[in-house]
Amino acid sequence: MDTKPRTFLAPRTIVTGVGCVGQLGAQIRHLGGSRALIVTDAGVCAAGMLERVETPLAEAGIETGVFEGSVPEPPMSSVLEAATMAEDGGYDCIVAFGGGSAMDTAKMVAVLPGTGKTVEDYVGVDVLDHPGLPVVAIPTTAGTGSEVTKVAIFANEKLNVKQGVSSAHLVPEVALIDPEFTVSCPPHVSAASGIDALIHNIEAFTSVNATPITDMYALKGVELISRSIRTAVFQGDNLEARYDMALGALYGGLSFGNAGVTAVHALSYPIGGRFHVPHGDANTLMLPWVMQHNMLGCLDRFGAIAAAMGLTRNGATQREAAQRAVDEMKLLAADLDLPMYLSDVGIPANAIEDLADGAMGQTRLLVNNPRTLTRDDVVAIYNACARRPVERS
Repeated sequence: MDTKPRTFLAPRTIVTGVGCVGQLGAQIRHLGGSRALIVTDAGVCAAGMLERVETPLAEAGIETGVFEGSVPEPPMSSVLEAATMAEDGGYDCIVAFGGGSAMDTAKMVAVLPGTGKTVEDYVGVDVLDHPGLPVVAIPTTAGTGSEVTKVAIFANEKLNVKQGVSSAHLVPEVALIDPEFTVSCPPHVSAASGIDALIHNIEAFTSVNATPITDMYALKGVELISRSIRTAVFQGDNLEARYDMALGALYGGLSFGNAGVTAVHALSYPIGGRFHVPHGDANTLMLPWVMQHNMLGCLDRFGAIAAAMGLTRNGATQREAAQRAVDEMKLLAADLDLPMYLSDVGIPANAIEDLADGAMGQTRLLVNNPRTLTRDDVVAIYNACARRPVERS
């Protein structure tokens, strides 16, 4: 058991359950807010969900503005317009409403006003050293866990790579986890975001910085997502499955937000940054291949993951159990029609050397990995998933 001094960060308040968004106005009032900027995206607005957030705010007498310009895989420059709106409009709190991109944007919008700085100025760990406006986060997908984490991820347009801002000041004050918002997610979004949440739990559990607290959340997250992701994707109105997924994503955020993620994310960031592959797809693509490499570094941990997924049987060795966990990831990606090879997302094999250079630059993540990765290892992992094998008839 890890006995080192550890810090566990989480929002001051987490509310879960169907209809809990109705508490939004009261939560804003409790934070001392009277004028809220809702940061969201056009898709959420087009789906007609915005009113369900505006109504409890209006009932509490909270004045509101809406920024709906958040975009998927947000570039750093995309935050400035919203931050200017927050500063010029005199808003005293932020409502982050949407998927991970909207929440990450909102978290940075809360800390930029009045600084004269950009997202790029705060890249790294604890470079951001000041609190911002209070944030209430309401996810509409079960995926990133950004509603409870200290991290915000953006595309650096200059470097063609994704970079993160990591600071305790980014943790939202309140997270409202209402599974009803995820019911309208289309199947592919549910699949990609759901496996992303599963990855967060797996990587947190196998991180060298895992603790008894993060382990507790991570294993439960693996269990909930494993048993419900297929139902949530193929029977989208199943609210019980959606609730499992929402909780699994929340637990993933609480676990990886403290233990960190590892090489899956490190190798997926260059894929997203250079080829603009969506984050969930890029992570899913790398997952089984990185797991195959990592499992020899902590067979007991991978065996526990297999047990949480219900894959162990009497007489299975630790090595056999660990391999089943890896194989299940390939089966899950196939069932959900998600990419497993670089060729599936149009990435040529001649890009591997550049991808490896980008991955090796993700030192913040690689130091968490349970097995040391050399550049040759990274190249070998990319090569293993370079091309989909030709099926013989």
